[in-house]
Amino acid sequence: MSEANQKGCPEWRVMLHGFVDGELDSVHAAQFEDHLATCAHCRAEMERGRAVREIIDQEGVKWQPPEALRSQVLSMLSFEETAAASSLPLPRRVPIWRRALDFIRQWSFVPSLAVLAASAFLFANVPSQTLLLQDQIMASHVRSMMADHLTDVLTSDQHTVKPWFNGKIDFSPPVSDLTKDGFPLVGGRVDYIGDRAVAALVYRRHGHVINLFIWPAASAAQTTTVHDGYNMTQWSDGGLVFWAISDVAAGDLAEFESVFRAAARA
Repeated sequence: MSEANQKGCPEWRVMLHGFVDGELDSVHAAQFEDHLATCAHCRAEMERGRAVREIIDQEGVKWQPPEALRSQVLSMLSFEETAAASSLPLPRRVPIWRRALDFIRQWSFVPSLAVLAASAFLFANVPSQTLLLQDQIMASHVRSMMADHLTDVLTSDQHTVKPWFNGKIDFSPPVSDLTKDGFPLVGGRVDYIGDRAVAALVYRRHGHVINLFIWPAASAAQTTTVHDGYNMTQWSDGGLVFWAISDVAAGDLAEFESVFRAAARA
């Protein structure tokens, strides 16, 4: 996607490929169609996505990838197999680039510049498992606000939110009201990241929403990043992994992590 479009429409970028693949529900599809009527950038990006899909969906499309590309693909597949064997959640649907990998097993050459261009586009942009996970987290964050479904249990009482999760997920997430630290608890909900139900705690900071996703996972290195305009931070503690995402300033999100971790250990 163009740099201008990434900056101007990050929330719609989440929905674009789902729209192209026909995977949006009727409500979100209608919302995206309304957006397309006023956004030339997204219309152009949608047409490019459809063109690539038409190319790779053709019967008998084959190509001879260069050895360097083959090595990159095999490395990515090895990474995914390692992630699948761990507790890292995997995407629910098979991404479009994974469907293209099936062609690799049929290494025969078709002298088509269009096919070669499509393959170069797909494999030059093969995302890592971490990026796929960040995409899912960002999509859930944006979706929770667009669909007006921030919470299933709406209360700032941590003693109400924590037991609400009993029987809905297979672990007990730490819940703290951080109002005194400037991060009031709004409530919680059950969400889905990859193939599992996760806890989502909702906090606010000066009117901005912070979604904190929690699920059991092996310890991982702490990560702080900016993903399509949203600040994200990840940490592990007590056999759980935590991913916080918001459009607040990076410093505010770092402060949120600090006070949440302190409260959880108190």
